[in-house]
Amino acid sequence: MAAQGKPFDPLATYNAKRDFEKSPEPPGAARSSKSGDLFIVQKHDASRLHWDLRLEVDGVLKSWAVTKGPSPDPDIKRLAVRTEDHPMSYAEFEGTIPTGEYGGGTVMLWDRGSWAPIEGKSAKDLDKGHLHFCLEGERMRGEWLLIRLRKKPGERRENWLLRKLQDDHAQKGDMLVERELTSVLSGRSMAEIAAEKRGGNPFARKKGKAFLEQMEKPSAQSAKKASACRKRKSAPLPKFAKPQLATLVDDVPAGNGWMHEIKFDGYRTMIAAKGSDVRVSTRSGKDWTDKFAPLVEAIATLHLPACLIDGEIVAYDGNGNPDFSTLQRVLKRGHGSQSKSNELSLHAFDLLSLDGEDLTRLPNIERKEHLEALLSTAEPPIHVADHLIGAGEKLYDSMCRAGQEGIIAKKIDAPYRHSRSKAWVKVKCTRRQEFVIVGWKASKAKGRPFASLLMAQHEGDELVYKGNVGTGFTNDDLDELAAKMKRLERKTPPVKTDETSARLVTWLTPKLVAEVAFAEFTANGNIRHGSYLGLRSDKDAASVTPETAALAPKPAVAISISSRDRVVFPDTGQTKGELADYYTAIAPLMLPFAGRRPISLVRCPQGRAKKCFFQKHDSGAFGDAVHLVPIREKDGGTEDYLYVADARGILQCVQMGTIEFHGWGSRSDDVEAPDRMVFDLDPDESLDFNDVKQAAHDIQARLSDIGLVSFALLSGGKGVHVVVPLKTGHSWGEHKDFARRFAQALSIAEPDRFTATTSKAKRKGKIFIDWLRNQRGSTAVVPYSVRARPGAPVAAPIAWHELKSMTQHQSFSIDDAKRLLDRAHSKTLTGWGFADQTLPDV
Repeated sequence: MAAQGKPFDPLATYNAKRDFEKSPEPPGAARSSKSGDLFIVQKHDASRLHWDLRLEVDGVLKSWAVTKGPSPDPDIKRLAVRTEDHPMSYAEFEGTIPTGEYGGGTVMLWDRGSWAPIEGKSAKDLDKGHLHFCLEGERMRGEWLLIRLRKKPGERRENWLLRKLQDDHAQKGDMLVERELTSVLSGRSMAEIAAEKRGGNPFARKKGKAFLEQMEKPSAQSAKKASACRKRKSAPLPKFAKPQLATLVDDVPAGNGWMHEIKFDGYRTMIAAKGSDVRVSTRSGKDWTDKFAPLVEAIATLHLPACLIDGEIVAYDGNGNPDFSTLQRVLKRGHGSQSKSNELSLHAFDLLSLDGEDLTRLPNIERKEHLEALLSTAEPPIHVADHLIGAGEKLYDSMCRAGQEGIIAKKIDAPYRHSRSKAWVKVKCTRRQEFVIVGWKASKAKGRPFASLLMAQHEGDELVYKGNVGTGFTNDDLDELAAKMKRLERKTPPVKTDETSARLVTWLTPKLVAEVAFAEFTANGNIRHGSYLGLRSDKDAASVTPETAALAPKPAVAISISSRDRVVFPDTGQTKGELADYYTAIAPLMLPFAGRRPISLVRCPQGRAKKCFFQKHDSGAFGDAVHLVPIREKDGGTEDYLYVADARGILQCVQMGTIEFHGWGSRSDDVEAPDRMVFDLDPDESLDFNDVKQAAHDIQARLSDIGLVSFALLSGGKGVHVVVPLKTGHSWGEHKDFARRFAQALSIAEPDRFTATTSKAKRKGKIFIDWLRNQRGSTAVVPYSVRARPGAPVAAPIAWHELKSMTQHQSFSIDDAKRLLDRAHSKTLTGWGFADQTLPDV
């Protein structure tokens, strides 16, 4: 309570705790922001790392220190300690508070946006000990809840709980704080912010004396190359590219070599985006950005790097199904009158380029993984189209029962082709095609401008008559068509037809394209039971040709696995056939990490208990799907190394007794451009799995400090791999040098726990951080590879929050293929192994 005669100052405590001559923090008086609803989150590495949540209320920022950071998982509750109110000027504070001062440590502006109590609630609920509110930030969104805990006897601080509520923005696990490592204000990592103040090594941290200050700087030449790489210009907005088109077939292709997606009933679009600059093009290259303004605005808010996305824009009918006629009506009446049920949505299903890198050469499944990672923070109306691997018939049946158009099946290992191909096929529930309108017949009904439309399609150089369509028109359709056709009238027919009453037909110049649903073609090639769906202004009349169903694509040539009953894992009795079945099922998940990458194989022709050996060069015994890439050796000569690009290649290796797959840190098409760093944690025999887990989390935190996202992989052996995906643009020398210095700095900072040397004698009671896997020619086990160890364990991706609860280092085996497939498509592992980041200059 304020002293008599003096007004209450909500910032008195804030100002009293700080010496503003020593601290860079801003002093301030109570004042409101322009919007009055600001919220921020600051990542604060003080005596303990935490995230400060601040909500604008009555001209100040109400504040809570959230341990471990906000989680988007409704099942995870975070302790939030109430702290003093902060001034509005603190909303853009970022820097380092000197050691010894209150809150000493580095502060990053981690998130910002607006907030509001949910309907019926208000900020005054804070006085009652709870607040139900919504956030609209760059990282935190949706509904959240703050609840004050009852004080325990003698407890001075005010403890609250922060929890995410279940909604469209909820996610499993701690992905927010694990993946979002840079400032929303400056784009810097915590280490970069700290280094600005200290003028020292950006790896140095307050805790652990001087973690990584022991890192030697790379050579001047290496640093110059790295700097030049970072200064290169960002990629421009991508240009339009012709889309890949699907071939019509009658039957759903079978096997796990296909991924199946819903065939959306809308407009096919190519979306070029870079930050707030977004361009939407039709499949023929027409610029329709203005037509889809609401979606353009939604995409712009994502601030994407330069990218080219392939997708379908739809509108929903009254039953919530994508419907082309509804989409037409939405576009005709304009965006301002859209109802919620008819809102435009984008379903993205492919990614052709990212930040200047052409992705079309990559397999379908890998491009989809990149797309999911790129749009991991997207919210409706922006969606990533779901897919199923195998089980296409079930998806097709469910789509047909729901009255949908059908499905698209795509070969998981095929590159993107800018043409129609059989690597993408479509299976339709009903017949629907485009036709050119070549005339109309007069109507006897009063007020109706025409009775039916005459349709045609191009067959070779000739425009061929296909019959009439007289149903499916709304009043708006009739008016629109009458106005458009009036301008195209001509005296002579553009097609040969058996229409005898020519005086009842008004012929048209063939420019309008209509989509028509119909039962079948008659024996003479005419439409039977046709119904008009709408005009296709995104299609050129000259491109309209008949769609005839090709033969259904056959499954990829089966690989004959001999000696299927041979026992490969004698302790469990698992056979070569079971091993092959596992790799057949899991190949779609494994190829993004193992495909088109030089590999070394662990071959055990007589089973894992017998003689096993590594093989990286061709012996002439593999099949046609195991490819070769010539690589320059140290002596100046070249050797052919192995790589695979599809499931057949994997299975041909298995047929030759392969159990394990180990991959280079670069791709076969550019072996001198590393794109993956792996730290293998190898514990001394005296340590248990809990020691390894803690070490992995500590390494994740150190990498996070310098702005690098990392992922955890159970290696299938004794340890854990910490995987750091990287963009290309640095050399193998820089790659190896960074890994070495990082590992050595850890061992210097905590010599009782870590060692960076291979010496067995120096590993006693310690964990060896194996950084040597990050040099040219070295390999690491690829995700989902089986290991030649007892129990047929598998190298399995896991989320960081899962690692904490893991009780054993071998948690998955070849018996868990379905479980691994289900996990890979869950929110827990969304975007695992993909991150858009470069090697930092340290």
